[in-house]
Amino acid sequence: MPGVPALIGVIHLPPLPGAPRFEGAFETVRELARQDARTLEAAGFGAIVVENFGDAPFFPRAVPPETVAAMAVVAADLRATTGLPLGVNVLRNDAHAALAVAAASGAGFVRVNVHTGARVADQGILEGAAHDTLRLRRALGLDHVALWCDVDVKHSAPVHERPLGDEVADVVERGLADVVLVTGSRTGAGTDLADVRSVVAATAKPVVVASGVTAATVCATLEVAAGVIVGSALRAGGRPGGPIDAARARAFVEAARGGRR
Repeated sequence: MPGVPALIGVIHLPPLPGAPRFEGAFETVRELARQDARTLEAAGFGAIVVENFGDAPFFPRAVPPETVAAMAVVAADLRATTGLPLGVNVLRNDAHAALAVAAASGAGFVRVNVHTGARVADQGILEGAAHDTLRLRRALGLDHVALWCDVDVKHSAPVHERPLGDEVADVVERGLADVVLVTGSRTGAGTDLADVRSVVAATAKPVVVASGVTAATVCATLEVAAGVIVGSALRAGGRPGGPIDAARARAFVEAARGGRR
């Protein structure tokens, strides 16, 4: 996809078939996702990311076939519903599944939480598999599908401390990431702009802030980063999960535009 949109909205899917809290109505999941996509497009967002947010507790590596199938169906729905660029994030860290969904749906980018190195998370040790991911992308003919890769990703801790700039260099120079993502410590937690500046200084690749951005902070964030990925702030009470609130989505876009006049 050309460039990086400034505003990327996240669709938090309810539990999918096979997940512990799945309620047995996949068509409802599909329709809720379509509604969220229409809401984001109407509000003025430039792209969307879909993720299996409701599937917790997440698999640390490969998700089961039913998850891949469900996400492919939903992603295809979203491609038919909106003209916005679509990204896929298969939680917790299944880049292969994300690429498979992109191949089936025509999504333009995938998010990979741990692409290089290793992190300690509630799923245990998450290990990057850039060597496999890049080879699969080439084998599937998906070189046009961008890899959006986190550094120091939320809900995790480093196996050993390293300078943030070194992590950025590894994910870009050795992992061949196309876009670098920076987050706070948890979903909805603010991202330290000093960290963002450090990442921007360490790479020529686009840098996107991927947690904790609100209508009150979006302008300051976009002065530093190429874009923001936002989910929690678009929902009632600023809580993740659940449908996107149209009024909050519009207010977020208006706040971002107000700072760029």
